[in-house]
Amino acid sequence: MSNKTTVTIKGKNLQLSNLEKVFYPARGFKKAQVIDYYSRIAPALLPHLKDRPVTFKRYPDGVLGKFFYQKECPEYRPEWLRTAPVWSGSNDRNINFCLLNELPSLVWAVNLAALELHTSLSLAQDPLTPTVLVFDLDPGPPAAIIECARIGLWLRDLFEHMGLQSFPKTSGLKGLQVYVPLNVPATYAQTKSFAKACAELLEQQHPNLVVSKMNKKLRAGRVFIDWSQNDGHKTTVCVYSLRAHERPTVSTPLNWAEVESALAKKDPELLVFDAGQVLQRFEQFGDLFAPVLTLKQKLPI
Repeated sequence: MSNKTTVTIKGKNLQLSNLEKVFYPARGFKKAQVIDYYSRIAPALLPHLKDRPVTFKRYPDGVLGKFFYQKECPEYRPEWLRTAPVWSGSNDRNINFCLLNELPSLVWAVNLAALELHTSLSLAQDPLTPTVLVFDLDPGPPAAIIECARIGLWLRDLFEHMGLQSFPKTSGLKGLQVYVPLNVPATYAQTKSFAKACAELLEQQHPNLVVSKMNKKLRAGRVFIDWSQNDGHKTTVCVYSLRAHERPTVSTPLNWAEVESALAKKDPELLVFDAGQVLQRFEQFGDLFAPVLTLKQKLPI
């Protein structure tokens, strides 16, 4: 019996394979359920993928198997799938990234076992101009997501003092991420130096909980504010992307009240969401990250 199924999505024929393969063994979550999640969350996800170079993190044998990153869009892609050339200094050539601008492209990528989708902070047509500033909060055990919540709120307050709005999301693993929309001309040199200065300021104010240096030996019991993600050659996990975890957890947009509540209750489970919960949240709240795409803000530099 064939393990391939042909479907038509918005006029595009796609051949899906190995739909019964279990990708998350602890939950019995199959490839078919992964594709179903991405198909149903697509109205929220696609605007955040649109016209951005995307790197696939592929798990052909599920989350317990080997994985690899794929930047170059494969030659066996459908002829209708758009790509974008982006210069890579380290490779001394253009890399042709896949653009997942519509549902057929997204489903095609997920069928390749691209469980995680990591995007540039820039649009493909202007790869040197970040549209957003990001802070990745990475806890060093025994610090965990609750400590990240505390630091996320400090960042929020810092930005509010500057007249900037910020938006939190879970990493989908152990940390939080804070996004500051820009959507006005800026350079990575500006955003990276600004992010580093913010991280260093919080480290000075809270040295027992915050670290801004990349040395992993310094992170025990503290939270590393990773400012270095603000770089043209780096990517960050896209909002609504699944993560390769025991559970099919998702990088989930939050509102600040949820972060405050989790911190007050010291309950980390309030900041962990799996695929089913994220679909329910989208139905209830809409896309909490939508302002990141349109809100125009200038850095005070």
